Amino acid sequence: MGLRWGRGCARVAKPFRFFPVPSPTTFPTTIAREQVNALPLARYEGPINVVAHSRDVHAAVDYLRDETLLGFDTESRPSFRRGDNHPVALLQLAGAERVYLFQLQLLENLEPVYALLADPSIRKAGVAIRDDIRKLQELGPFEPGNFVEISDMSRRLEISNTGLRNLCAMFLGYRVSKGAQVTNWAKPDLTQAQIAYAATDAWVSRMLYLKFAGMGLPVEEYSAQEKPEGSRRRNDA
Repeated sequence: MGLRWGRGCARVAKPFRFFPVPSPTTFPTTIAREQVNALPLARYEGPINVVAHSRDVHAAVDYLRDETLLGFDTESRPSFRRGDNHPVALLQLAGAERVYLFQLQLLENLEPVYALLADPSIRKAGVAIRDDIRKLQELGPFEPGNFVEISDMSRRLEISNTGLRNLCAMFLGYRVSKGAQVTNWAKPDLTQAQIAYAATDAWVSRMLYLKFAGMGLPVEEYSAQEKPEGSRRRNDA
């Protein structure tokens, strides 16, 4: 999947069809690794905007402000030694028809992004969001508005495997790759594999929220005063 320059000089991935999402009527409460690995592999194949220049931030945020639900995720440079703590490098926000990837360490003014994250009229849904929000707040203060922890929704069904990969397998019927998870997210030029991986995680979060909401599961807005159990696991082994 080649990259081309699109509107606003943000890098855009060529659009492809979405992977079909099955709708099973019953779900297990757990799933084995072997079962996950037997499922078809899928990734987000819609338009992706990589925002790597400050001049493109306002246009990206203006687009996302028209959404009512955003899939949410972040990526940081991995730490291989105890005590290492790298700042968040990438913010992923998935709308209904497009995913935006903000390379935060390349952007000078993040105020429009913080305002978007604080906007209570736009729901943001993700898995293990507590640490993501905390690391974003280390870059600049903002009050998170209308965030939802998907793992907490899944626990209403007594699900024990609440990481993104397992939830995707159980409720959407496919598996997502983890090949780019432990890569350098702070480098200026992301690979196509990194871009696809990052967009897929945010897209899956949005799809999972829609799945659970469609099942009538109650939604509780994230509170920084509590420690949701779902925040302990970012992904699955």
